[in-house]
Amino acid sequence: MLIQIKVKGMMFDPLNNAYIVILRDENNAEILPIWVGKAEANAISLALEGITPSRPLTHDLIKNILDSLKASVISCVITDLKDNTYFSKLHIMFNDSEYTIDTRPSDSIALCLRAEAPIFTSDEVLKKHSAEELDRWLENIRPEDFGKYDA
Repeated sequence: MLIQIKVKGMMFDPLNNAYIVILRDENNAEILPIWVGKAEANAISLALEGITPSRPLTHDLIKNILDSLKASVISCVITDLKDNTYFSKLHIMFNDSEYTIDTRPSDSIALCLRAEAPIFTSDEVLKKHSAEELDRWLENIRPEDFGKYDA
């Protein structure tokens, strides 16, 4: 069963020197943190803030290409977690056919935010991300590590 999740915020993980996208289900019962690179964090942050750069960045370019081809982003599905790496599929509609493309979750999220398309995951992925790991991670986070978004 797929569960819709939304980007609730971004934060910086000083232990790994990486950024984290905080995803939550609509009831705020489940949390799914995904570590992303600086460029992807920037792309996601710009989309969250509704900022359009003067020249298109990579995800803007992809969205522009899809728009020019009259293709649309249907959704992103975060499909699996293996060895601390998340996997996802981007679903696109083109010429009355749906295409599924293997992507990194950070790229799918950045594109879905631009296309205003939903993001999903499964119960299995949420279960794989153990509460114990999350608790250990949260113990090391300071309030100033959180970004300006409501997580």
